[in-house]
Amino acid sequence: SVQPLEEVTIYARANGYVKRWLADIGAHVEEGALLAEVDIPEVGQEIAQARAAVAQSQASLLQAQANRGLAKTRLTRTGKLVDAGLAAQQELEQSEAQSTVGDADVGVAEATVMAQRANLTRLQDLQSFSKVTAPFSGTVTARMIERGSLLIAGNGTPLFRLASTATVRVFLQIPQSVAPGVSVGMPSAVRIREFPGTVFKGQVARTAGALDPTSRTLSTEIRVPNPDGKLLSGMYADVELTLTTPHRVFEIPSTALMSDANGLRVALVTPGGTLHLQPIVVERDLGPTIEVASGIEATDRVVQIASVDLSEGARVDVVH
Repeated sequence: SVQPLEEVTIYARANGYVKRWLADIGAHVEEGALLAEVDIPEVGQEIAQARAAVAQSQASLLQAQANRGLAKTRLTRTGKLVDAGLAAQQELEQSEAQSTVGDADVGVAEATVMAQRANLTRLQDLQSFSKVTAPFSGTVTARMIERGSLLIAGNGTPLFRLASTATVRVFLQIPQSVAPGVSVGMPSAVRIREFPGTVFKGQVARTAGALDPTSRTLSTEIRVPNPDGKLLSGMYADVELTLTTPHRVFEIPSTALMSDANGLRVALVTPGGTLHLQPIVVERDLGPTIEVASGIEATDRVVQIASVDLSEGARVDVVH
């Protein structure tokens, strides 16, 4: 299955109306390109209100700082008068309390300024969402808006679908018998029915690292350069990999296989000219031929066409 390297559905980040769109289906756009503009009328008024709130909080901060300075000056003066015996201790305590209140008022005012500035920044960021841009370079595969369309922030109203196909990913399932032979960077040949005779060269980018428990296969990703855009998302592909098996296997004609109550066996011709019915373990059935995992060796002579007439120890003549 051919899939884009990256694919995303773009949604609105703020409530509003589509003012205009600048990219349609099939258009190639670069990262950061403007796709659409959204009219968000309420945000402009909220930004003006937020700026006024910031100015008001800054003025309150200046007032709190001035009151704190006055309270500290009064505290210093009262302390000197108390030391000279010209003021009561109660006046000193009142001045200390006023100074502490002044410090607290300044802290509250500073926090208010920070909160108002944060609210202003939030609204300015929200206003920036009026411009919908491409998160990466790719091709617009779908446009779902028109001018004047109402947009709801979040996943409610999709705007565009964007896919990056300069490099595509081909996913395939590797059987368990050869899965250990797959490695990252291994070359591959990809063929598409619609392009007969054309081989697209790719390589293994990654594997799942674990077999699917249902199919006992290893999910493998092949990356194929696609600069001319011939490979379309969703195409079915045939992938050829040269894999090494984790152990030695032998290939014999399927007609040599005997299957009965004693299991799977083949008839071997011994050096003494007799038959030996050897149990085997089949690695894979390829149709015309069978791969044998164990039970025979490279030097064994196998009877090509097995039949029920073959029996253990029967003498045979090998005709060359």
